[in-house]
Amino acid sequence: METFECIENRRSVRDFNDTPVEWEKVGNILRAGQLAPSTGNVQDWRFIAVTDKTKRAALANASLKQHWMAKAPVIIVVYSDPKSTQRFYGLRGEKLYTIQNCAAAIENMLLAATDQGLASCWVGAFDEEMVSKVLGAPTDVRPQALIPIGYTDAKPGELKRNRLVDIVYINSWNGKVVNFDLLMDDFSEVMRNKINEAVDTVTEKAPSVGESIAVKGKEKIKAIHAKIKGHIEKRRKKKEEQFEAEFKEELGDEDADISDEEDLE
Repeated sequence: METFECIENRRSVRDFNDTPVEWEKVGNILRAGQLAPSTGNVQDWRFIAVTDKTKRAALANASLKQHWMAKAPVIIVVYSDPKSTQRFYGLRGEKLYTIQNCAAAIENMLLAATDQGLASCWVGAFDEEMVSKVLGAPTDVRPQALIPIGYTDAKPGELKRNRLVDIVYINSWNGKVVNFDLLMDDFSEVMRNKINEAVDTVTEKAPSVGESIAVKGKEKIKAIHAKIKGHIEKRRKKKEEQFEAEFKEELGDEDADISDEEDLE
């Protein structure tokens, strides 16, 4: 799956079936989180993959009783371990950078799940103390998100998002341009989408277009054949007329000779 296709297909899904998730795919998701960017490369995140049914139910209960979460075969809990970030970046590192770093890892994992045909959801509403108690986590780390992962039979609808023109400024706050779409044609995926639409249109209409071309081609060939046949017919008639004229001319001389002989007699 291409990057932008994966981004466009990602949805927050809250309905899972009983199909177990392969550990290989879980490993790929965790690897995606590991590869996320972090402040100063401190990598101040920790991941707990929860498959135990009892613990999944307890985590769902700790998440404001969102019991649908327990149906997911795997729940990945993302923790921040802010000690190293605080050491290098102080209060801002502890209060902001650790959250940003974990958020980057979470989004990577959501996209990795989508790329492998799995459903997922970013859950941020939970009781931190209850979650840590279920997992036996120390007090100096903090849960940032729970990510239920599994297979689903649901078909999520289209994403509803604000228009880029309403959320993007150029060079300054509230900086607008006259023709935003034209600008983004040069600097965004708009052009790629238009190309894909054109390809889809051609692919969809190719059979009818090809049939139309074939019909027109046959008509042209018939017209050419008719034209050639007409030329041949004209040449044939011309030769016949020429032959007839020559024959008459010769015949006319013989008649004249005969009449002369009769006059002599």
